[in-house]
Amino acid sequence: MRFWQRSHQAFTAGGAIGLLGGLIGLGGAEFRLPILVGVFLFPTLQAVIINKLMSLVVVASAIPLRSASIPWAQVIDHWPVILNILAGSLVGAWMGAHYATRLKVEWLNRIIMVLLVTLALGMLFGHATLVSATAELPFTLTRILLGVVSGVGIGLVAALLGVAGGELIIPTLVLLFGIDIKLAGSLSLCISLPTMLVAFARYSQSGAFEVIRQERQFLIWMTLGSLVGTAFGGQLLGIVPASGLILALGIILLISAFKVFRH
Repeated sequence: MRFWQRSHQAFTAGGAIGLLGGLIGLGGAEFRLPILVGVFLFPTLQAVIINKLMSLVVVASAIPLRSASIPWAQVIDHWPVILNILAGSLVGAWMGAHYATRLKVEWLNRIIMVLLVTLALGMLFGHATLVSATAELPFTLTRILLGVVSGVGIGLVAALLGVAGGELIIPTLVLLFGIDIKLAGSLSLCISLPTMLVAFARYSQSGAFEVIRQERQFLIWMTLGSLVGTAFGGQLLGIVPASGLILALGIILLISAFKVFRH
């Protein structure tokens, strides 16, 4: 009974978070991490590893599933922007994964708590700015350098939290490059996928990676739930307005951060 209860919980949590990921363009890890730690009682570093794997599943499946609302041609037209952010995020992801495996659990908890709260406040109070996207301007050296620096920061946060980084990538794309917020969600997924693969490869060199083998059944059920949820989220993209949803998720994230990581 305990096995099936845990499997059902993993499937349900994966589905709910996958729905959010497919709808907004996030890996959903910022919502998954408090559940892995607070509900399933995984140690922080193991939760980060599992989080990273599940984020990979959501991001990889959301990219094609969102194509009905955001055509591939629109995404491909913005390949210079994708490469610009990736130039920094790949470096940041490797650095973040390197330091995460060497930090004491107490410090890792504190860093993750601060980052979660920061992300929540950004979603709550930065949303009005995001929807008022700036007009696209030609590439300049300043914008390219800002894109690389932003990418490094995004990669660091993504690796430390085990997140896809979309909550940082999307604002960067909107504010720095003037891209529509729904299109920014799809571009964010294209940037998140290789960034997470780099961090995941770095984590695989540590002993913490063993949790994937130990929790194989749990991961299978959460993966199945994530795929189902992402499929529904992709279908809802053209129907549900992102503004109110992002605001609600910011509140949930803030409550989860304080509840789970307050110690």
